[in-house]
Amino acid sequence: MITRAPRGTQSSTTTGPRTTPLWQQALARAIKDPETLLQRLGLPSTSLPSAQAGHRLFRTRIPESYLARMRPGNPDDPLLRQVMPRNEETHELPGFVSDPVGDHDALAAPGVVHKYHGRALLLTTGACAIHCRYCFRREFDYAEHNPAQDDWEPALDYIAGHPELHEIILSGGDPLALSDVRLKRLADRLAAIPHLQRLRIHTRLPVVLPERVDDALLTWLGQGRLQHVLVLHANHPREFAAPADAALRRLQAAGITLLNQAVLLAGVNDDVETLVELQEAGFRLGVLPYYLHQLDRTRGTAHFEVPDARAHALYQALHARLPGYLVPRLAREISGAPGKTLLALFPGRE
Repeated sequence: MITRAPRGTQSSTTTGPRTTPLWQQALARAIKDPETLLQRLGLPSTSLPSAQAGHRLFRTRIPESYLARMRPGNPDDPLLRQVMPRNEETHELPGFVSDPVGDHDALAAPGVVHKYHGRALLLTTGACAIHCRYCFRREFDYAEHNPAQDDWEPALDYIAGHPELHEIILSGGDPLALSDVRLKRLADRLAAIPHLQRLRIHTRLPVVLPERVDDALLTWLGQGRLQHVLVLHANHPREFAAPADAALRRLQAAGITLLNQAVLLAGVNDDVETLVELQEAGFRLGVLPYYLHQLDRTRGTAHFEVPDARAHALYQALHARLPGYLVPRLAREISGAPGKTLLALFPGRE
């Protein structure tokens, strides 16, 4: 049995005296224990001991909006599988480690992960709206490596001192778990660094907690010198269903570039029909495919792994079914590599 500290949570500021944004209220109502999850979905309590074993290692968190898109009574629901803790998470298997992508080795300053030329990643928070069981940072020590509360000076000094950087990626946790006041303050500081051109935000919140896309978020995203890009994370077409569809339409109407990266997950999206519909569903909402990742081999996630041969076969089928602009790049992140490693290359299609 392995023991790990659960991810902590982080509160954010309010928009005014005694006023809490609706999205923060929704976040506070998230399901935080597997027993409640089973009860709400009408699933048998026989699954509870297994769920509790996984929950003890990595705490459960599921927003109500995401729960509403699951099918009650179905223990194999692909959305449920992504967030339901399981006893398999306690298994120690060769090759599955705590930091499979080498984030710790790439830390260049507090909160700054600098792996690739021209861009660096800024870890803004350890908080998330949802705890996905395959998360590659489920063991990351945010308390040690994140900047202190709003103390971005060392990170900003590092970025300012590297003129080859043109893009900063906000990550976490999920950066949109921070308040708009704090995010805008950080975005303004980054915009003041002359060699930066783009601010990319990796987030799952517009998909799993659509309430997050409110007027305050759209206001600051639509402002500033830097070009803003949102890289979403949806693995199944049902994740783009209402109310997430309305949130994404608002982002698209605001002129925000929207991309989606997915992880290939056994029992979730490892069939061609699901993968085709995922790309089509996103594109209907103005979201372009970006990456289809092979699983990062994080400890406790082996039950999600799709063998490479199966991944290649699925990708070939996907490429045969869709125009080139709807085919994401099949890739794996390898620690120490100069960029994502593409696992399949095809000529362009019309």
